[in-house]
Amino acid sequence: MFDAPEFLRIGIFYYMVFVVSLTLHEAAHALFAKWLGDLTAYEGGQVSLNPLPHMQREPFGMIVAPLASYAFGGWMLGWASIPCDPAWASRYPHRAAVMSAAGPLANLLLVVVAGLAIRLGILLDWFQLPDVLKFHMIVGVQLMHPATFNVATILSLMFMLNLMLFVFNLLPLPPLDGSSVIMLGMSEEQARRWQDFLREHDYLPVVGILLAWQGMKYVYPTFQFIAVSLLYPEQQWAVG
Repeated sequence: MFDAPEFLRIGIFYYMVFVVSLTLHEAAHALFAKWLGDLTAYEGGQVSLNPLPHMQREPFGMIVAPLASYAFGGWMLGWASIPCDPAWASRYPHRAAVMSAAGPLANLLLVVVAGLAIRLGILLDWFQLPDVLKFHMIVGVQLMHPATFNVATILSLMFMLNLMLFVFNLLPLPPLDGSSVIMLGMSEEQARRWQDFLREHDYLPVVGILLAWQGMKYVYPTFQFIAVSLLYPEQQWAVG
């Protein structure tokens, strides 16, 4: 039976975590771009943990799409971006690759923070080891209090959503960050030719998203198994 209040409760926390996760991802891109010589995003206000500049740049991707996709499908789909100088990226392709890696690594940081908070909650007897893992609840609640239950939901969503963002964005397909990160394994000349190839074929981002969407079904479960096994090394787990 559909539980509307529970769906709304999860949706509120889901959107909060979604906005924080995308904001940190894009702010990391912008900060590293600034450090490495491209001030475009800095001057555009994207070196900020305030979500408003990122929402103003991508209102559909950060507001409309995630809320609509959750309302109709129970999942939040969305996107954000920062402005960058293509001449800088072409001049310094390895710096551009490092800048691209910063976003997914920011998501990985949130996975680690959420995991440590979950383990701390278990140590304090607020949480307990789960019997079954769900996207919005990967930890059992020992202290039966509404606030504890809500914190467990937030930490679960932070862990799972950011793990998904980390894996998805590192797939080496345009327009994902991984298509630039792979330039770290190329010479600068090879990296420039790769950049030119991507620019010359403007249909590749659409193809890349479709391939990435399908590929996640095969790639993500392995990363989820590894992450949850590290979180709960003392227990076998199942996904529900």
